[in-house]
Amino acid sequence: MRDYNSESIRNITLAGHQGAGKTMLVESLLFHTGTINRMGKIEDGSTVSDFDEDERERQLSISTSLIPIEFGDCKINILDTPGFTDFQGEVQQAVRSTDAVVVVVDAVAGPEVGTEMAFQYAHDFNQPVMVVINKMDRENANYARALEALRERFPERKFIPVILPLGEQANFKGVLNAVTQKLYMGKGDKGEAPPADLVDMLREAHLAVVEAAAEADDAYIEKYFETNELTFDEIRDGMRKAARNADLATTPVFVTSGTAGVGIVPLLEALTVYVQPATGRRVSTKTDLESEEIEFVNPPQSDSGPFVGYVFKSFTDKFGTLSFFRIFSGSVKGNDTVWNPNTQQEERMGQLLLIRGKEQIAVDSLHAGDIGVVAKLKNTYTGNTLTTKTFGRFVPGPKFPAPVYSVAVHPKTQADSAKIATVLATLCQGDQTLKWRQDAATKQVVFEGMGSVQLDIALKRGERLGCNMEISVPRVPYQETITKKAQSVYRHKKQTGGAGQFAEVHMRVEPIPPENGFEFKSEIVGGSISGPFVQSTEKGVRQNLTNGVIAGYPIVGVKAVVFDGKEHPVDSKDIAFQVAGRESFKDAFKQANPVLLEPIVNVRVTVPEENTGDIMGDMTTRRGRVQGMDTVAGRTIINATVPHAEMLRYSNDLRSMTGGRGIFTMEFSHYETMPSQLAAEIMAQHKATEHADE
Repeated sequence: MRDYNSESIRNITLAGHQGAGKTMLVESLLFHTGTINRMGKIEDGSTVSDFDEDERERQLSISTSLIPIEFGDCKINILDTPGFTDFQGEVQQAVRSTDAVVVVVDAVAGPEVGTEMAFQYAHDFNQPVMVVINKMDRENANYARALEALRERFPERKFIPVILPLGEQANFKGVLNAVTQKLYMGKGDKGEAPPADLVDMLREAHLAVVEAAAEADDAYIEKYFETNELTFDEIRDGMRKAARNADLATTPVFVTSGTAGVGIVPLLEALTVYVQPATGRRVSTKTDLESEEIEFVNPPQSDSGPFVGYVFKSFTDKFGTLSFFRIFSGSVKGNDTVWNPNTQQEERMGQLLLIRGKEQIAVDSLHAGDIGVVAKLKNTYTGNTLTTKTFGRFVPGPKFPAPVYSVAVHPKTQADSAKIATVLATLCQGDQTLKWRQDAATKQVVFEGMGSVQLDIALKRGERLGCNMEISVPRVPYQETITKKAQSVYRHKKQTGGAGQFAEVHMRVEPIPPENGFEFKSEIVGGSISGPFVQSTEKGVRQNLTNGVIAGYPIVGVKAVVFDGKEHPVDSKDIAFQVAGRESFKDAFKQANPVLLEPIVNVRVTVPEENTGDIMGDMTTRRGRVQGMDTVAGRTIINATVPHAEMLRYSNDLRSMTGGRGIFTMEFSHYETMPSQLAAEIMAQHKATEHADE
């Protein structure tokens, strides 16, 4: 691959719903540029993008692939992203690192949930969008229907057809270019005059493109009013400006068949013309990662500027770590020393690489605007910035949704137990939508992310890193509390022939707000229990707080008051009052009408309108309370509060109910008292476990 300056580099994210044909579209782009001599197939695992072992096994894109393509005088860096919703973090990171988003839409299915997510991520980072209506040769493909559905789903956008289809389904034979008003038959790159019966339609499409381009520039508007026309270069420049203008929200539309190779050459031309050069990108930065303040700075988009790179992906296997990064300014060479403001550490750059799928090409340096890979950085992770110490600012990453799916993980062997924390941390450093924690309430190691497929694949990668783990459904972090006052008297007396043990504690428990946690108070008067033994009593009481009294969960919302007691001048000692305090608290707690508190989560579900009834009925069975519902462009948005226990496997259930066309977000809201009959089941299970352990 030859060397390209910043003006000749184009960086795009290829995004869309699972099954829209992104992978095969990339294969076709590679084939038509002569990069590969034959197109691979998803079913036999021979595509350039999906080279990972798990991708070949599942026939599913699970990770962003970097695919550089050379066309004309340009290098087009394509970040081919997964369409499966479990891997939405991959898409967000890619969009953050490129200069335009190409959204691929299935001509049969039309816009789907993955389409909406791609548009949202483009909006989050103020990126222009191009739409490719793909699979035009498939049975039931319908260009007009797909375009109309896009306009209904995204009414704030102005969709402008630039490349139109000649026929569809089995009759999809070529494409029409609304700018040049030429016909391109089959896989050809030579335009010809269109048939007479298409001239009027093409002229109308041309007029729409010219008007959209003129709106982006006052000089073009003036010229258009005077001459009713713009040059090809003015149209392309105007469309490029219009796509970047948030107020205009112009979205050029193209058509292709990735498998048949129709419409590929016009699309390649469009990627070089309608996507701004890498030099045109402003960089959003922060001086403090915790701050919400973002400053747009314009470091020189040239090799002479300060080096500013953003790591959008890192992948670790048994051979080491590869870090994928976009250079927003400056240049970098192998062995350069750079500064990571996230970790506050220097890094020495290792071997620099250009990567196309699994193919690696070693290079000495990378220029401003390019996307490359560096091997074996020691303290740099996904979402980190690499720069100079004097520039020192952060490039902020995406804001990821909270995890919606979790498992409890257990090491298979003692050797695995020693590795589990390191391996889970490594997996999370590579994918910021993954989280792990040691849950204090349940005593479990919890691994969480965006769905079961994502976690399953991550755990398999963990095995390849040398740690074998088993999984189970995580316990729900319930809490124990009381609802009324109660008191108890407990005497601890033990005589073993020598010095004995004696302590008597009179205790009262009272409910307080759960957010206040636990309080201890002494109302001892007259010295019935001396000060040191009051402290021993408190120590004993606090021994109950972590493991609870009725179900094995932490205690909140309780005030314990020791108000009387007795001690013995010889037999009373610290351990005796610890035991008396612990047991007196238990007795009082059990008499104070104890209850379980369960976590409640806020849930936002987005599904096709035809699935609304099923989703609402299912919410009822999950003890959910619907807070509101809205319908937007054929999709229903349901907001509800639901017990967390009912949402543990909702990701899989929603996929089943909607055929993969529904999505949801979930975040903690508050705790509520659990229904008594359900709480009784939890308590009975705990009691049975205690007996089994005896």
